[in-house]
Amino acid sequence: MLYFAKAIHEVLSDLNVDPSAGLSQQEVDRRLQQYGVNKLIGKKRKSILQLFVAQLQDWLIYVLFVAVVITLFMGEYVDAAIILIVILLNAALGVIQEIKAGNAIEALQKIASPRAIVKRDGSIREVDSETLVPGDILILDTGRFIAADIRLIEAANLQVEESSLTGESVPSSKDANLVHDDDTALGDRDNSAFMSTLVTYGRGLGVVTATSMETEVGKIAGIIGNEQASKTPLELRLDKLGKTLGLLAIGICVFIFIVAWFQGRELLEMFLTSVSLAVASIPEGLAAIVAVVLSIGVTSMSKRNAIIRQLPAVETLGSVNIICSDKTGTLTQNKMTVTRSFTLGKTLAIDAEQEDKLDPDTKMLAQAMVLCSDATYENEEGTGDPTEIALLVFADKLDIDRKGLSIQSRRVGEFAFDSDRKLMSTLIHSQGQHKVYTKGAIDNLLDRCTHILDQGKVNPITEEHKAQIMEAANTMSDQALRTLGAAFKVADGALAETEMEQDLVLIGMVGMIDPPRPEVIESVKLAKQAGISCVMITGDHKNTAFAIARELGIADDPAQALSSKELNALDEADFTENINRYRVFARVSPEDKVRIVRAFKAQGNVVSMTGDGVNDAPSLNAADIGVAMGITGTDVAKGAADMILTDDNFSTIVVAIEQGRNIYNNIKKSVIFLLTCNLGEVITMFVTLSIGWEVPLVATQLLWINLITDSLPAIALGMDPGDPDVMKEKPRSRTESFFAGGRGWNVLVGGLLIGLLTVVAFWYGYYEHGASPFDHAVSPQIVEYARTMAFMVLVASQLFYALAIRNHVKSIFSIGLFSNKFLVGAIFLGILLQLLVIGIPFMQEAFGLQMLDLKGWIMVLVLGLVPLFLSELLKIFRRSRQP
Repeated sequence: MLYFAKAIHEVLSDLNVDPSAGLSQQEVDRRLQQYGVNKLIGKKRKSILQLFVAQLQDWLIYVLFVAVVITLFMGEYVDAAIILIVILLNAALGVIQEIKAGNAIEALQKIASPRAIVKRDGSIREVDSETLVPGDILILDTGRFIAADIRLIEAANLQVEESSLTGESVPSSKDANLVHDDDTALGDRDNSAFMSTLVTYGRGLGVVTATSMETEVGKIAGIIGNEQASKTPLELRLDKLGKTLGLLAIGICVFIFIVAWFQGRELLEMFLTSVSLAVASIPEGLAAIVAVVLSIGVTSMSKRNAIIRQLPAVETLGSVNIICSDKTGTLTQNKMTVTRSFTLGKTLAIDAEQEDKLDPDTKMLAQAMVLCSDATYENEEGTGDPTEIALLVFADKLDIDRKGLSIQSRRVGEFAFDSDRKLMSTLIHSQGQHKVYTKGAIDNLLDRCTHILDQGKVNPITEEHKAQIMEAANTMSDQALRTLGAAFKVADGALAETEMEQDLVLIGMVGMIDPPRPEVIESVKLAKQAGISCVMITGDHKNTAFAIARELGIADDPAQALSSKELNALDEADFTENINRYRVFARVSPEDKVRIVRAFKAQGNVVSMTGDGVNDAPSLNAADIGVAMGITGTDVAKGAADMILTDDNFSTIVVAIEQGRNIYNNIKKSVIFLLTCNLGEVITMFVTLSIGWEVPLVATQLLWINLITDSLPAIALGMDPGDPDVMKEKPRSRTESFFAGGRGWNVLVGGLLIGLLTVVAFWYGYYEHGASPFDHAVSPQIVEYARTMAFMVLVASQLFYALAIRNHVKSIFSIGLFSNKFLVGAIFLGILLQLLVIGIPFMQEAFGLQMLDLKGWIMVLVLGLVPLFLSELLKIFRRSRQP
């Protein structure tokens, strides 16, 4: 239907909807069945078969397949079967990991899906955009993405940025009353707005005409939802590390093969062993495990009200040492309440007992606030700015008939709020008369007032009046109240925006407070303990801002507070040099926010910045971690942010930093464990072959070890419970090496120890039978027994060592031996599989193993526990050196 070519009343008739009430919920449900959910169909996820095939597309896997063919050709059917089974099991584990990561990301995308404000059943509510249907009455405000194609019913200074559809970067001005020709181009349909475009100015009302794939954007090949998954810097670093280690391992394997050649060993066996060692020593599962740990951690964070939009943010969270936070709704409860009103000569506390004593000027003040508002408040639920909602509640307390006032008053023009003017004005036609109502910052408003209301009379404003008003404003600010003034004037008719805010009559002002969130005080303390400084950035007066900041523990000296005027009086060099002294920034503009963030970053800080408005997008982009408000935040702010708070609570930022630190630490544990185990296998093979011994581990055993230790224990370490003391540590430097803090030595020493213990176990297998590994004339049964010893000790030492890696300083008993149930389960499963391999006769034969005697089992247990035991002794030494 060409709704842009029809008048408003025709469109409403065609869609069978009353714009004053909207659709009923019953009708919405019926239309949802008819039209489907309002969601663009994205690209299909890969099938399990495609994921499985992708896991096999690696040149080392190709070499293993060649090894399978060669062993089949040589008649070694059992070896071929084992290699093939291990390949397929590894691929299956990789598929499971990818599916888990994909499910987590899809769940996060669903949580972060945009919201829309609609009118249904006569009331205004915020709904999931997927539930929109043709005929829904959609309310548009600045900073919100439009969630469906609509025909406009009302448009007040409405401008929409449509570059995603038209390629035109300049926003389009909209006029609901226009009716276009049938062949009007998309970019010229000024009476319509389209899905995925952005309201940049003004407000509007529209009826949904198309949803899902029937929208203009739906017809263009899925503009939304086709972002390619990119790897995080951590994953890229680990990929590079894996390749470096892989090349090193391959070099060692080639060296081993050449040594074997000159030693006259059987080349087929050495070929299979070298290839298997290459596969076992290259941490090919590193990136997959990191992806799984990240996705699990990010999903867990979403359950605690922090949605991570960009995975690199998880890494950056651990380095944050400055949290710049807006005050309203983040540090406070976002429940603004008017507690004081001021008209000339009168300051009144607003409560039920005083309603009958309020004079006409105060009622006029409340009416002006109602008529200069875009918020709604019905049945104790509101939509819009919390300040404006508080003003509506203020009017209700004075028994102002807001519905009657709305029926009598028609808005015919407006000058939308601007962060530079800090004012909003509306032109109202009521009872045959035009009036302008303006509300905003009292100091900005005073500059535009020539008269003042006094007991219902309009008198010229004097300097004495202004001093009296500013004294009242300062008194309110000292009480941590936010002040907001209101003014009016009678107009001859329609006015231009610039004419609205001239020669105004001041009515008065109100003082309101948004109480601090009780939990924020503890969060600020926790952040300080973690080496993180909290900074308040607000549009409130300096006195108000400092009073709240002092109560929350953010600042304790008035010298730590700086107003926008004082900030702009400083030159860039002075401001940047002294930035770390300040903890409160008041009356700031969006440009000030960007300047503050850049100054903190210039001093080497890693900065988190909160925001909710369209104008906050530049500062969110400038910060290392941009944090948008999930409840009050505009779609623009959410789109620019790295993290979204679904509860708009400052404490959630601190919780997210704590979780981010733990996630990063868990990834480090997994990586160090993998590298240590792989290094141990390489050292075992390198040492024994270099000194001329028999091969301590055959190809099938190496591949089995790789399967046992490189999957479940590594993932289980990534799911370790968070360290409760992680917030006692200082923020991690962004330039800090992955192996800093002795972790690199852990890998080298741990790998060397595991490798040498395995060599000792191999030697003991000979020694127990009165033979020497240097003697090549011993029976094959002795060699097989020695290999069984090496095989069991290598796996046991790796599995037990996983317990030691859980914490670099704390003992396994202080953190809880069974506190990571996943790891305990992975270790028990690994031991069980080892016992099955060695205990079932056909498995024994397949892997070339023997059942150990009592001495052998004791030696496996003793040698297997040595890395864990020595690691715990080393931790005692580390703890003794701690301050």
